[in-house]
Amino acid sequence: MSLENIITEAIKTAMRAKDKVALDSLRAVKSQIQLLKTEAKGAEVSAEQEIAILQRMIKQRKDSYEQFTAQGRTDLAEVEDSQMKVIEKFLPQQLTSEELETEIKNIISQTGAESIKDLGKVMGLASKALAGKSDGKSISEMAKKLLS
Repeated sequence: MSLENIITEAIKTAMRAKDKVALDSLRAVKSQIQLLKTEAKGAEVSAEQEIAILQRMIKQRKDSYEQFTAQGRTDLAEVEDSQMKVIEKFLPQQLTSEELETEIKNIISQTGAESIKDLGKVMGLASKALAGKSDGKSISEMAKKLLS
């Protein structure tokens, strides 16, 4: 079952439950998927593209949450946080920091990276291998830590 179908079913459930936050979040996700399909001119949307959409939406909400919190707008920050939690349910299981460290150590040994100068090689492989399982910022921080 594609993400779009799963989201459609979740929208129906949210409508029945009268869950406004979930409904708004899910409609935004469906809208982004539809937009991607339109841009692809009818081509099938891959799972990687769907995961990228979800990650981008979570990042946007995280940034908004931080800005609203800094400005003292807790009412708006709570909405962003709630939407983030709804969207995160549709991402694959995220790696723990220990699992992420293990994966990046494996990638470092595969590439033969020895110092921070080889970060580009490691990040290229790690970003592809860990797409959807961890965000780019966490991957980058762990790689820098292990290479320095």
